Amino acid sequence: MTRIAGMAGNRGRNLLNIADRQPGGAELAVILTNSEDAPVLEAAAERGIPTEVVPLAEDMDRSEHEKAVLEALSDYEFDLVCLDGYMRILSDTFLAETPTTLNVHPSLLPSFPGMDAWGDALEADVSVTGCTVHVVTDATDDDGNVVDSDVDGGPIVTQEPIPVYEGDDAERLKERVLYECEFRAYPRAVKWFAEDAVDVDLEAGEVTVDADVASTESDDHNGLAARRFVSDDRADTLRYGENPHQDAAVYADYTCDEASVVHADQLNEGAKALSYNNYNDADGALNLIKEFDEPAAAVIKHTNPAGCATADSIAEAYEKALSTDPMSAFGGIVAVNRECDADTAEQIIDSFKEVVVAPGYTDDALEVLFEKDNLRVLDVGREARSASDASGEQPRALGERTDRFTEKPLVGGRLVQERDLQSVSVDDLEVVTEREPTEEELESMVFAWQTLKHVKSNGILFTKGTETVGVGMGQVSRVDAVRLAAMKADEHAEGKDAEGAVMASDAFFPFPDGIEEAAKAGIEAVVQPGGSVNDDDVIEAADEHDIAMAFTGQRSFRHD
Repeated sequence: MTRIAGMAGNRGRNLLNIADRQPGGAELAVILTNSEDAPVLEAAAERGIPTEVVPLAEDMDRSEHEKAVLEALSDYEFDLVCLDGYMRILSDTFLAETPTTLNVHPSLLPSFPGMDAWGDALEADVSVTGCTVHVVTDATDDDGNVVDSDVDGGPIVTQEPIPVYEGDDAERLKERVLYECEFRAYPRAVKWFAEDAVDVDLEAGEVTVDADVASTESDDHNGLAARRFVSDDRADTLRYGENPHQDAAVYADYTCDEASVVHADQLNEGAKALSYNNYNDADGALNLIKEFDEPAAAVIKHTNPAGCATADSIAEAYEKALSTDPMSAFGGIVAVNRECDADTAEQIIDSFKEVVVAPGYTDDALEVLFEKDNLRVLDVGREARSASDASGEQPRALGERTDRFTEKPLVGGRLVQERDLQSVSVDDLEVVTEREPTEEELESMVFAWQTLKHVKSNGILFTKGTETVGVGMGQVSRVDAVRLAAMKADEHAEGKDAEGAVMASDAFFPFPDGIEEAAKAGIEAVVQPGGSVNDDDVIEAADEHDIAMAFTGQRSFRHD
């Protein structure tokens, strides 16, 4: 366990934050100050942290005071010294006798090293500032006088940036630096020392941090960064968030080369702007149709597919997608992966839709779509066309999927993962039942698996050929998801039903009951990951009902 000797001049915010968080298991062994009135003393006592006071007498020179500090600390065991507003330049009298000493400075050194870092940053009109945690080195001459150019000149351990906003004053900027920056950077540095991940070479003036190196493709974490800095620009403020009482905005990453609803052109400028939910649903619809090279259409409602299909034309694909659940499609989002023509546009406006997303539109299609005042028409083809022009070759209809990671904010952090770009072919499927699937069933399994990735878990999908016939989404019971898909297919689909359909499940069936429900619905083939301890019982149930079943060997959960 790493034990810290903290030295503060006033409140000791950072030391108390470190004491509360214990990064890497580090603990404060003692907090020392040179003022009997320092508020940190009471706060440390409340936490049970020993304290020491070494007043700075008027007749004490620098070396004498530092020797007194060393004497006060001599009864404590510590592995690291952390300064926090300790308004006293330290010399080698102290530094040579103690472990590594760290300090935090409220700017991105070497910029603005002085006492008024916030004011200096504002005066310089910079767009970014922050804080720096660095190793403390001797900044005095042989006579004990301070060498200003050497203050805060030790090797840097870590830095934390923040933006400087238009209209910031010194007080607002100071508040963000002290709490947003320093409360991130200082515990991070302490954690690295506690994990023995830091190598300090004072002679070379360098700090090496093993824990902060960029990941490589050969590492277990396969490119997931040790730290992430996100710098997105607010593209627009929205009317509200998911609900009217929530404020919201959309931020844009202008380095994204992938077809995106954030960067889409809204062609009917007179229509109302996209809402928070529109952006979310449109993104889900666009991501779904990116799965297919063939002409594809999808209708999304509350980020779940109400229907999806591929066909020889976009108009036919849309007709098949819509017929899966036209009632749920009311007020939904439409996405197609080819230029939208007038025939498709006529079908889209036949019932109320919020948004249509496509990589381009014919003039006739736009004339039709613009008849609906509040149908937002998004063109996401700009990126794909640019990629085609640059390479001289025609890419996928919507261009390549270039963004590798997705993320989900959590209170106090965020989850980051690779996008689910898995795909299966007929050759990847492992048939595990006595009956072999037909060629049409195998084709339907592949289509179902690519679509199912975009259905909320627990997710069940019924398909025929390359069109959906029933969607069971977001259930806490897999059996209920099967029942829901069957109900949707038999009661809501137009011109199709569950009889003879293929069923896809985003995770294995833990018991045969899901297969029993599928058999009742008329399912004749199943694709699922496999891997349950009860796989044999599930396969036996499928054989009893003459249902063909194939395993993919991988699941496709989608929880957000």
